[in-house]
Amino acid sequence: MALSASWRCACSSGIRWKRFHLPGSPDMHIKTIKCNRFCLVASVTNQEVFSRPEAQAGFESLFRSFDPAVQFQYFKSFRRARISFSDAPAAAEARLRLHKTDFNGKEMRLYFAQSVHIGSPRLMPPKPDKQFLISPPASPPVGWEQSNDAMPVINYDLLCAISKLGPGEQYELQTATPTTPSVVVHVCEDERGGDASAPDDSDPDEQPRPLRPRIVQTRRPDFGEDQ
Repeated sequence: MALSASWRCACSSGIRWKRFHLPGSPDMHIKTIKCNRFCLVASVTNQEVFSRPEAQAGFESLFRSFDPAVQFQYFKSFRRARISFSDAPAAAEARLRLHKTDFNGKEMRLYFAQSVHIGSPRLMPPKPDKQFLISPPASPPVGWEQSNDAMPVINYDLLCAISKLGPGEQYELQTATPTTPSVVVHVCEDERGGDASAPDDSDPDEQPRPLRPRIVQTRRPDFGEDQ
């Protein structure tokens, strides 16, 4: 039970993903840092671990009690040691028990190793958010930026209501108020009395041609001789 509790604690505190943009790079180049659950990095301030075999053997014995197959890599110039475990719970248990403990009079700190992955080094094309068909001004002012097109405003409620209308029906778009009139849409009926929206399967030769509306010319005003 203690091992499972320490494993949950280590997972919640040290194992996580980090994603952020590299400075001065496009949005497609993302630097990803992932914690390695099988490796620990020890910050060793005691230089005897890198020079004396006795101190190095004592240092390794601390971690072999958690995993006999553990492997070590020493980096003297960085004062770091990489400890690779064959089991992730063993690495979490070692980190929980030995972090900030005393080793030969010096404090030892343990951290989970991190692997860094950077996106493709190739320059990617920009996202096709907008095809700029209008060129920028010849002498753009300081701070000028190309603005993106706004999304079209479509009243779907109005389109849905109009699609449900039939001949002879009416639909009130806007109700009347004490200061504004109401707006009502009337759907025209067919001149023959039928439904204009219904399909007509009769013979087109037998159907009478629709009457063309007569355009009445405006009468010119009469000017009398005295005018």
